[in-house]
Amino acid sequence: MAANQSVDLITKVLETQLLQSAKIMEEQLDTEIEKLEQIDEEDLERLHERRLAALKKAQQQKQEWLSKGHGEYREIPSEKDFFQEVKDSKNVVCHFHRESTFRCKIIDKHLPILAKKHLETKFIKLNVEKAPFLTERLRIKVIPTLALVKDGKTKDYIVGFTDLGNTDEFTTDVLEWRLGCSGIINYSGNLMEPPSQGTKSGAKFTKLDKKTIRGKGYDSDSDED
Repeated sequence: MAANQSVDLITKVLETQLLQSAKIMEEQLDTEIEKLEQIDEEDLERLHERRLAALKKAQQQKQEWLSKGHGEYREIPSEKDFFQEVKDSKNVVCHFHRESTFRCKIIDKHLPILAKKHLETKFIKLNVEKAPFLTERLRIKVIPTLALVKDGKTKDYIVGFTDLGNTDEFTTDVLEWRLGCSGIINYSGNLMEPPSQGTKSGAKFTKLDKKTIRGKGYDSDSDED
């Protein structure tokens, strides 16, 4: 009988110890969980604050761009305006055009789309007949030509449709890719190769033949000139 009582006593002591150990472990676990929850809340709050600050900064930047004429494709009246436009904005795409050149109208269809999509870049156009000094200075001989200006300096040119597949039916995506290759816009696609022209045929990235505009020192891709 005494032996049974001893066994029961030992069993109760062990149970008590196990319960105490389990309670201690549970309390420690609760403490760790509480710490983790507290850390997560603090981290989330910091992330939330940083996100709000980033959104506020982005909105301020957007408003600044819009105030400088970004977000729309517009014509500037003279070459004097060109210098002020490129001075005010870090990234500028300027389409040097001529009213009678057919392919300039093709460019005009694509640039308004890109102007709305890429607020970080200003899109303008200038009639070469109103800008003889600037046209000569930039050595523009082919119409249409896109001058890509970064930090006030002309970084690159898109001359005619040579870089756009040598076709009048190039897509806006192809023009966007070409601008992205120059770093004049923030391009998120693959710069290693141009996007597909879809079902459009005749796209070849080779040199274009050019025709001289009568009475002018420019070349043109337009069949109408």
